[in-house]
Amino acid sequence: MASFENLLYDLDTTSGILTLTLNRPTKLNALNGATIGEIGKAMQQALDDQQVRGIILTGSGDKAFVAGADIAELAALSEPLARRASEQGQEVFCMIEESPKPVVAAVNGFALGGGCELAMACHLRIAAENARFGQPEVNLGLIPGYGGTQRLTQLIGKGKALELMLTADMVKADEALRLGLVNHVVPAAELLTFTRDLLGRILSKAPLAVGLVIDSVNAYFDDERHGYQTEANAFARCFASDDFKEGTQAFLEKRPTAFTGK
Repeated sequence: MASFENLLYDLDTTSGILTLTLNRPTKLNALNGATIGEIGKAMQQALDDQQVRGIILTGSGDKAFVAGADIAELAALSEPLARRASEQGQEVFCMIEESPKPVVAAVNGFALGGGCELAMACHLRIAAENARFGQPEVNLGLIPGYGGTQRLTQLIGKGKALELMLTADMVKADEALRLGLVNHVVPAAELLTFTRDLLGRILSKAPLAVGLVIDSVNAYFDDERHGYQTEANAFARCFASDDFKEGTQAFLEKRPTAFTGK
């Protein structure tokens, strides 16, 4: 098992819920290259571990989920190194987005720049009432580089996404909810409990079907026509699974399900 300097890796083996906590509190959990690399390693470890069934991503402290990228590190990059940094971030964030195991962001404060991009890569986003979201890169003469121009547009639409990225405005949690950027807003003290309960509801469902829903939805954004075919293929695959047999039999027998993910 890998060790981490900038992440806390906490697996509850009873529920199968892994909590990954960005842990750079003195930097408001800002993302640097090393931290992004650790997120990638932690995600791969989680995907390989059969005990992990779902993942919560959050930040340490009560001020920030991730307050942005490490500006001092960015300022020293050349153009070729900047391209590689963007590609690395995109690769890791795509690993989150494409994970067949559900990943939920528990946004406990500022989610700005790379932090907003990280939250958007997760399948669902739960925000504390004090959370703030934004893509302020134009203030630095930059643009979002970890998939933000794509995912923000997918989530809230072209017009509003352009407004937020071009003005660098921040939005509060209630506005993020209205825009569709987050799924729920809860009091900060209830954030992790609410997120665990929501993820637990998802994990009570058939694991194979959950993963195939994620894959099919993601396929829409690759190519809408391809998305329909991906859905049809995934729908058919479910019929060959033990979980489908168990789900239908349990329904007919009026008893609880006992899914195995096979």
